[in-house]
Amino acid sequence: MSQDRLIYLPLGGAGEIGMNCYVYGYGKPGEERLIAVDLGVAFPDMDSTPGVDLILPDITWLKQNRNRIEAVFVTHAHEDHIGAVGHTFEHLGAKVYARAFTANLARQKLAEYGIGEKAVQTCSKWPATVQAGPFTVGFLPISHSIPESSALVIDTPAGRIIHSGDFKLDTTPLVGEPWDPALWAEVAKPGVKALICDSTNVFSPHPGRSEASVGPNVEKLVAGAKNMVVATTFASNVARVRTLAEAGDRAGRSICLMGRAMRRMIEAAVATGVLTGFPKVIAPEDASMVPRDSLMLIVTGSQGERRAASAQLARGKYNGIELKEGDMFLFSSKTIPGNERDVIRIMNQLSEKGVDVVDESNGLYHVSGHANRPDLETVQDIVQPQVVIPMHGEHRHLREHVKLAQARGRTGILAVNGTMIDLSGNAPTVAEFIETGRTYLDGTVQIGALDGVVRDRIRMALNGHVTVTVILDEDDDPLGDPWCDVMGLPETGRSHAPLVDVLEEDLGQFLGRAGNKTLIDDDKLEDGLRKVVRHVCLNEIGKKPEVTVVISRLS
Repeated sequence: MSQDRLIYLPLGGAGEIGMNCYVYGYGKPGEERLIAVDLGVAFPDMDSTPGVDLILPDITWLKQNRNRIEAVFVTHAHEDHIGAVGHTFEHLGAKVYARAFTANLARQKLAEYGIGEKAVQTCSKWPATVQAGPFTVGFLPISHSIPESSALVIDTPAGRIIHSGDFKLDTTPLVGEPWDPALWAEVAKPGVKALICDSTNVFSPHPGRSEASVGPNVEKLVAGAKNMVVATTFASNVARVRTLAEAGDRAGRSICLMGRAMRRMIEAAVATGVLTGFPKVIAPEDASMVPRDSLMLIVTGSQGERRAASAQLARGKYNGIELKEGDMFLFSSKTIPGNERDVIRIMNQLSEKGVDVVDESNGLYHVSGHANRPDLETVQDIVQPQVVIPMHGEHRHLREHVKLAQARGRTGILAVNGTMIDLSGNAPTVAEFIETGRTYLDGTVQIGALDGVVRDRIRMALNGHVTVTVILDEDDDPLGDPWCDVMGLPETGRSHAPLVDVLEEDLGQFLGRAGNKTLIDDDKLEDGLRKVVRHVCLNEIGKKPEVTVVISRLS
């Protein structure tokens, strides 16, 4: 009889930033009872995923083992950890466990799919625990840039695991629980088999700074502003939103929150009791009636999102408000790698309006929500894990984190998405590799990254598109000349004649030369017409467009 084993399997978030999804299992090989930790999303870009709404982890393996899943645990409410809960629930069917603030937002996401509130179970913090098959799981408070972030203490017959979630060591986080090293030491006292740990800031050499350090600088900046002030930050950073609002309030300004995500986060924080004493705000529709020098807007869109409030203000008006010369716009946030171009575009649009743009480049108006290298060392020294497995980071982050663990005399193992680690013995081993990837939410439909839909969209964007229509009569003879519809291509080429005219002339000549074997065979005819279009376009404009051929036969 096979011996029971303890496994760890990342399906998203290990080897990339975002789309977090981790699996733990215990039992006989291939029959383990499973829990999932986090179901997050990543965000598309116009270069590699045009038109895509969200990127989800490929949970095919979990769906195939649906009957073995005991529960889903969500560490905190950032979109890269909770964003896929609604999109994947029907495929997994397991109850979702989270603390109150996170549970509030999870219920909202499930409600969009018509799933009732009972699908989410609100949990208390450690030492309260949840029994899920062979797992006993507790939510261990840790500071981060969103309220009620928690590590997970996962007790199994094979030993204790601590899954850090995203965290920083902040003793004055303003909102949410502070870092409590004594509590973590107490939890680690029985021994920790494995620490699965956030790797985001492993290359940052200095200890992380507290959220409380931002307030005085923001307050001084806002107090000195002469005209309207606009500030943007991550909507989920409730502590920062409050810091910004308090700075505006103390400067005698009316505060207005703009952007649905911003209001939703503050409402959830108030409803669950994690946020108290928030300054009074005015409705967006009333903001235009307040004198400009007495108004402060706190808006969404710190990452350059095209439809968010920041981008709309940069382009023109939003809710009747228009930025003018001498106004100030504060980015109280870090630009996530990959978003630089979108953020800089907004900054330039603001500058063209004469708006004074202030960012976090001098470190005065933002602090990271992730642990820096010295903080990771501190956690390792307190927890004293037998094994360190880095997660939440690109490959270079994970690899450096392994080196960090090994330099401190511990076993570190690199496990990217799809790497199943057997933690049963004293030394971790790779049990097998699971095929992983990405799933795209395209409109309302989920498609595979390898389905070809987005690839075709990119090819059309790069090369343009030509539709050729041909009508054949009952005798398979062409009924008139073919005609073309062209999209995304220049109107004229090297011959200085309209591209459509050149295409239709050459296509007509091809049909005139085509033999019966070609005319009666749709596949051969389509292939021939496509080759003509691509050849003509290459000669005329230097492009080989995507081609759609429509053949109609009269019966």
